[in-house]
Order: sequence, then C-alpha cells, then structure tokens
Amino acid sequence: MITSQRSMERWIDKRYLSSTFIVILLIVLAISVVVSVSIGQVSIPYNQSFWILVEHITGLHTSHVIEDADGMFLDVIWQIRFPRVLLAMVTGAGLALCGTIMQASVQNPLADPFILGISSGASLGATFSIMLGFGVGGILGELSVATWAFIGALSAALLVLSLASIGGKTSSVKLILAGTVINALCSAFSNFIIYFAKNAEGIRSISFWTMGSLASAEWETLPFVTAVVLAAGLFFLFQFRVLNTMLMGEETAVTLGINLNYYRRLYMIISSIITGILVSTCGIIGFVGLIVPHIVRSIVGSNHKRLVPVALLFGSLFMIWADVFARTIILNGELPLGIVTSLLGAPVFMYMLIKKSYGFGGN
Repeated sequence: MITSQRSMERWIDKRYLSSTFIVILLIVLAISVVVSVSIGQVSIPYNQSFWILVEHITGLHTSHVIEDADGMFLDVIWQIRFPRVLLAMVTGAGLALCGTIMQASVQNPLADPFILGISSGASLGATFSIMLGFGVGGILGELSVATWAFIGALSAALLVLSLASIGGKTSSVKLILAGTVINALCSAFSNFIIYFAKNAEGIRSISFWTMGSLASAEWETLPFVTAVVLAAGLFFLFQFRVLNTMLMGEETAVTLGINLNYYRRLYMIISSIITGILVSTCGIIGFVGLIVPHIVRSIVGSNHKRLVPVALLFGSLFMIWADVFARTIILNGELPLGIVTSLLGAPVFMYMLIKKSYGFGGN
C-alpha cells in the first residue's frame, strides 16, 4: 500500500513537473524570439522589436513604435531576422523530434537523425550539384543544391532500410550497421567527386554547406518546412504508447500485440523525410538530435507522452540561441551553425555521460 502510494506521488510529481516545464519553455521561447531578433550587427531596442512583431503578426497598429526608426528596424527584423528565427525554431524542433524517435526506434541512446546515412547522402547530393553543376531544370532550377541534397538524403535512408530488411525482419542492430555502411559509401563518393573536380570555389561552398547555416532563411521556404515538422510533431504526440513499448524490447511488444517491425519502419521513414527536408534547407547541423532528447529525459523522464512535446520546445529554444551565438560571436561575420552546436553539445553530452543522467529507457 505504501509502495503504491509513493508510486502515485512520483507519477503526479513527474506529470506536474512536465506541465510546469512546458509552460516555462513557452514563456522563455517567446522572450527568446524577441531578444534574438534584437541582437546582431544592427542593435535594436527590445521594446521596438516586441511592438514591431506585435503589429505585423496581429495586424494591429500601436503607438509604441517610433516612426523615424520603424522603416530601418522593420526591414531588419521582418525581412531578415524573424524568418531566420522561425527557421531556427522549426529546425531545432524537427531535429530534436527525429532524434527522439530514432533513439526509441533503434533502442540506442547514441542514435540521432543522421543514423541512416542521411547526412552523408545529403552531402553526396549537394556535392554532385555544386561540383558538377548539375542543376534541376524548370521550376526547381534555383533550388538545385537543396533538391539534390534532399534526393541524396532520402535515397540513403531508403538504401539503409532496404539493406536492414534483407534476410528477415528489420532489427536495430541491422539498421545501425546498414547506416554505417551507407554513410561510408556516400562519403567515399563525395570525396571521389571532390578529388577529381578540382574546383576550389565549389569545395569552399560544399564545406560551408556541410557545416550548416540558417542564412538562407526566407519567407518563401518557411511554410513548407513548418507544415512538415508540425504535421510530424502532431502525429508523434499520439504515438507515445508505441514509442514507450519500443524501449521495452521486442518480446514485450509481441506480448502486447504490437507489430514493432511495422512501426519501426514507418517512424524511420517519416523521420528520414523530415531530416532530409531540414538538411536540404539548412545543411548538416549535428548534435541537436542527439543531445536535446537526453537533456529532456533527464528532466521529464522517458515517457514519450511528456518527452515529445518538451523535446520539440527545447529543440527550438536550443537552436535559437545557437544561431544567435553563431551570427554574433564573429564581428562582421558568421560562424557555421554546425560548429556552434557541436561546441555546445559535446561538453554537455560528456557531462551527462559522466553523471549517468541521460535516462534512456528508464535507466
């Protein structure tokens, strides 16, 4: 009786903690948006940024915006910084979501959105486009690099899933091994193209692209990326029971009547599509999908009913501040975002490993 009461108290405390944490994250996220659009080469007062965003989001006109500064500040915030902040939010949420799903699907705490060779496949597609000048004609001509990066990412993921399914049902070990093989293969082909192309400008472009950046953020690209991430987020919010079962292993899933092989393939295909779209838009941004789920697990636990929504918000928050750091740390310049996320994520991950607080699978 005492044990049951204590378990109930812990469950209530954990549920209360996750709800409180979500509210806190939403508040901090709103504040971070205002602060991030104010910071940059052109410094803008926070109150100005706030009222400019309020006016253009709600359509209401207020007397708080100073007229003589409104024109300059409006262009900087609405045309440059705000789309970039929104893309950072969507990218962070998407990578954190995919990392959470991948770790549950393959039952591996070291899994991330690029475990299926998506990053190397995207690099191969981008390298093919940049070094050989092979663009896509017609409407997609201006998006040749992004288009081929997405094709490469999705092709690599499909190859991994096909290899892992040969000889029987797909297992987490086979997925990881197949991902390692395809990753090495795509990297080899990319290096092969670079070596024989001997294009210095192209090599520089590929290097910058593979390090990740949000500099290409535009209003035209946001709706599609946002819609994909939101749809996937809503879908996985209602899949917490299956995700929790995945952490318990194959035998438990069979006992509960869940076709774990089907759900694993479905989740990994969806995650691959999301990751491919994000990579083709922003380049390769590592560590977000690996570190954010572990940080969130250490706070709200391994139950995906709480883990998924908090990971979405925390991923957005993490990416916003990583991007602020990337575009302000160098005077009149910008540090690639992938470098920043690795510099921030690696020490945190090492600390969590030392403290054994990653909380994967209830451990």
